[in-house]
Order: sequence, then C-alpha cells, then structure tokens
Amino acid sequence: MSGIDALPAMTVSRMAPALAALAHLPALALAAVLLASGLMTSGTAIAILVGMLAASTAWLWRLPVWWVAINLGFVPLAWLSLQAAIAPGWFLAGFVLLALTSPGAVRTRVPLFLSSPRAAEELARRLPERGRFIDLGCGLGGPLARLARTRPDAILAGVEAAPLNWLIARLRLMHRARIRLGSLWGTDLREADLVYAYLSPAPMDRLWKKARAEMRPGSLFVSNSFAVPGVPPHETIELSDLSGARLFVWRMP
Repeated sequence: MSGIDALPAMTVSRMAPALAALAHLPALALAAVLLASGLMTSGTAIAILVGMLAASTAWLWRLPVWWVAINLGFVPLAWLSLQAAIAPGWFLAGFVLLALTSPGAVRTRVPLFLSSPRAAEELARRLPERGRFIDLGCGLGGPLARLARTRPDAILAGVEAAPLNWLIARLRLMHRARIRLGSLWGTDLREADLVYAYLSPAPMDRLWKKARAEMRPGSLFVSNSFAVPGVPPHETIELSDLSGARLFVWRMP
C-alpha cells in the first residue's frame, strides 16, 4: 500500500485541500526543468501541462472529483488571467461574491454544494405525509423548492449561514418554507421528521451527535455524499447523477 492508499478515506477527505496543493509540486518542478532546459518555452503549454499533471496526481491519490477538476483548471486559468490583464476590480468582485456565498468555507470547511433533482426526489419519497423537513445549510434552496412543488403537504424549513445564499433561497421559497439566516448548530431538530445535510466531512461527527441528542425515534437523518465516521447508515441510495453522489440514511433509534 502506498502512503495515500493506507490512509482512511475520511482522513484523505479532510486532508484534501492540502493534498490538492501538494499535487502541484511535482508538476511545477517538471515545468521548471522544461523551462530551464529550453525544451518548452510556451507559457500556455506549460500551464496546461501543470494542470493535467496536478489533476492526474489528485486522481491517483483518490481525491474527490471536484479537487481533480480544480487542479486541472487552477494553473491554466491563473496563467490566462495574467495574460488577459484583467482589471483588479474583477478580482475584488470575485472575493466579495465568495465572502457572501461561502463565508465559513475556511473556518468550518463547508463550501457551497448544490443538490441534484434526484436527491430531492428521494427525499420526497421518504418524508412522511405532512412531515416536517429541515435542510441544514440549504444553500440556494434547491431541494426545498422541489419539495415545495412535489410535496405541498410537507412543512419545510431551512437554515443558511451565507447571506447571499439565504437571500436567494428566501426569495425563491417566499411563504412555502421558513428560511433562517444563521448557524445550523442553533437549529432545533426535535420536531423534524427528516433532517437533510449536504455539507462536508468536517462537521459530520459533531452533527451526528447533535442529531442523536435531539431527533425523535423513527425520524430520518440524511447526508448527501458525506458519511458519519464509524456509523454505518441504515440505507445508501445511489443517485446516479452527474456528480456520482449518494445519500446516506440513518433512522433514529
């Protein structure tokens, strides 16, 4: 077993940002050699080569597919932005947009993920009649909007920490769901029949403890893509969507 393969999957997932950065080092070293030797002189070609090698390394290290994509595009896009002489104001606008949509990504390691329609379909099937549904980190409100259309009997709620995401979800749902701006840790789960989360590996252990402490027996806790470490789910649902996601379902004892 190689060093990466010997690590538990959850550990690799938590280390993914650092590993993705490290995956660039061999590619950058090769690029330096090619430049110094004169074998390659095109900056664009070298940037593309670095991206391809970094993505290949990330794939060999079995990093999540989004990190492979990020590694593939990071250096080429950085090089192209330098060549395009983009005005600094655009970079500031991008930073402000990230601050409004993912303010806790660095602190909580929970970026913005968008659920597929297939996920909402499976959630709708498992929500009991007139059931109470809570989306922890509801983002732009995709699953809530689909449930509002397909399950008008349901009582829907969501919580979102990013102001811009919250505003979009709030306007999108209007009176069909109660969307709260704030932390998921302050959300009361005692009345929920189904609690849904699409977060990251980082908070799953703590979130499971919160769910176990607050959720009623028989209610469902569903996580998209990220399992609870050391707690096998009662059901795993393959979504067969573009991201290859799956739902992990736990029934509260």
